[in-house]
Amino acid sequence: MSSDTDGRIPVTSIRYSVSRLGLPVGGYAVGYDRLALVTVRGAGHFVPSYQPARALTLFTSFLEGKLPPSS
Repeated sequence: MSSDTDGRIPVTSIRYSVSRLGLPVGGYAVGYDRLALVTVRGAGHFVPSYQPARALTLFTSFLEGKLPPSS
């Protein structure tokens, strides 16, 4: 997981690192074979303190074993 305003771990670095794994992309969301890259808009390094509702949606989706909604 990453956020678009994270100063410690920028999403561009994570996207680059994940793409270097060479895994096949699975659909519109950035889902890979046994890996998903999820970014949270408007959040910093500690997502729940910046975007609590989006963090809950992300966590709930994780527990259900599916990708979170894109909006």
